[in-house]
Amino acid sequence: MIFLQKYLPRRHFGLGALAFLGNAGLLSTSLASASDFSSVTLRVASFRGMDSTILPATGLADFPYKVEFSEFNSGNLIAQAINANAIDLGGWSEIPLVFIAAAKANVKVVATMDGPTTNQAVVVPTNSTVRSFADLRGKKIGYIRSTTAHYFLIRMLQQVGLTLADIKPVPLGMSQGLTAFKSGSLDAWATYGYVIPLLQADGSARILESAEKILSGHYFIGANPEKLSNPAFQAAAADYILRLGKAYARLTQNKPQWAKVVAPVIQVPEGIVLRDLNEQNRAYSPRPWNANDIQSALSVADVFIQQGLITPNLTLEQVFSNALFPLLSG
Repeated sequence: MIFLQKYLPRRHFGLGALAFLGNAGLLSTSLASASDFSSVTLRVASFRGMDSTILPATGLADFPYKVEFSEFNSGNLIAQAINANAIDLGGWSEIPLVFIAAAKANVKVVATMDGPTTNQAVVVPTNSTVRSFADLRGKKIGYIRSTTAHYFLIRMLQQVGLTLADIKPVPLGMSQGLTAFKSGSLDAWATYGYVIPLLQADGSARILESAEKILSGHYFIGANPEKLSNPAFQAAAADYILRLGKAYARLTQNKPQWAKVVAPVIQVPEGIVLRDLNEQNRAYSPRPWNANDIQSALSVADVFIQQGLITPNLTLEQVFSNALFPLLSG
């Protein structure tokens, strides 16, 4: 599991964001004083170096309720865990969302987390003869199923008139994909996170094409519907999201400190982490979801529908809940 621990992706998670974040501290205090959190335990999904690291690092882990963190390495697994009633709160991109809706999973989206689209790409070995995406016809390409990597691989193929049928797609988890790529058994790999600059730094890979302009940067915070009707849970979940937003806001203003905190946790050199943070094209910022978020996700769903991976006439509205809106909007 060492590869998984070392190369876990940094998929973190504004409009209304200034008020949203500006009120975070006050709202956290008022929520805490108005609610009885004695029986509340939030089971929260965290990527390595994310929530469970940055909240304590910014002094925002003094929760008035109990928090239990579980570590995941992709959003689709987080969504599955909520559906299985194994966790209560976690984040993912638009791609797991559309598969959640298609499967009629027991999951609700309660907020949007805007974030960067940098550091997501298709990489090839440094000495590969592949120079354009069209050169990948018939090649073996790894990707992570039901994630942004799955989506942007399809989109990049479409841009050169190809489909998944024109390549040899290989669905792999993050650690398996890394092992396969390093061993030379993949011609290309659609991936994301710190693994990309690490592979560049050790001379193993170069970026063939970035997904920066393909992805929307919309991530979603999902909650366990089994708990969402409980007012104390609602207050705790909203307080947690506000704290997370405030943590990102603080760290965005001090990226060297952010890199210093995260680097030893994810076992990535501090300089690489800092470069990655400095290259982000937008900040992480939570907010209440809106109709545009749903429409953007529907356009993503259309891509998978065209591939026959999701049934037509998909609706998403039923996955979204406004249960936390009064608490998030202040």
